[in-house]
Amino acid sequence: MLFIEDGAPVIVQGMTGHQGMTHTARMLRAGTNIVGGVNPRKAGTTVTFPGVKGEKDADIPVFATCSEARNATGAKASVVFVPPRFAKDAVVEAVEAGIELVVVITEGIPVADSAYFVELALQKGVRIIGPNCPGLITLGDPGVNLGIIPDGIVGRGPLGLVSKSGTLTYQLMGELSDIGFTACLGAGGDPIVGTTLLEALEAFEADPNTKAVMMIGEIGGFAEQEAAAWAKEHMTKPVVAYIAGFTAPEGKQMGHAGAIVSGGKGTAQDKKNALEAAGIPVGKTPGQAAQLMRDVLAKANIA
Repeated sequence: MLFIEDGAPVIVQGMTGHQGMTHTARMLRAGTNIVGGVNPRKAGTTVTFPGVKGEKDADIPVFATCSEARNATGAKASVVFVPPRFAKDAVVEAVEAGIELVVVITEGIPVADSAYFVELALQKGVRIIGPNCPGLITLGDPGVNLGIIPDGIVGRGPLGLVSKSGTLTYQLMGELSDIGFTACLGAGGDPIVGTTLLEALEAFEADPNTKAVMMIGEIGGFAEQEAAAWAKEHMTKPVVAYIAGFTAPEGKQMGHAGAIVSGGKGTAQDKKNALEAAGIPVGKTPGQAAQLMRDVLAKANIA
């Protein structure tokens, strides 16, 4: 089990908004067991998603609070599509309700808000993924799709994937679609996230079905260096990395809040040096990284 068990009951905070409706329908079509939405203004209503279960509709009840939803459905996870100014309260509500996994898709949450709910989650033993991330997909039967990662790109296989970038998550999934994945996790591009690259490597190392890991980083911060240092000491499975930002102009701030190079540190070359020193090969393009992974798998005789 990686992060969440197959078929676990899931609620969606912000399900009745445009993004929430769109992605809830997609998650349902992917087989995710969505059992409720949360919106205090629409509590007691039911939202119908036409034809999302083959030819069958899905009628999803809306609850006033996460506690009410969890008590009624036994929800283990929540996906958060709440606007930035309300996101802190939404995540805190989920954590306080005892939801075990909270996937925060929302972009633009103030760093102080993220710091507060990430710390609270640590204290309560709740795993947060994100914020500002595409979410999590596990490739079981039926597996779980939490967030905005497109389903149908890949099937089950021996690879794990963790990424700070949303779009690059999808690209590397596509590049290695013939091999397949156990799980793909979008860690998020903000300076403070609930699940770091290092923590994802820990989870993949502990998972018997994951045989190798693709890690996607980008300029800014030191998450990749910290992951490399841990991997060098503890990782027994092969890791291949891709770092976005080799062509970024010096001193230029990139799109992600976390992609800020400070004091000359956090550059793509800094990260490449640290990773390669830990024995992790680094591609300069997604295609090159995918080929490096194929080479590693062939050398290790991993099918």
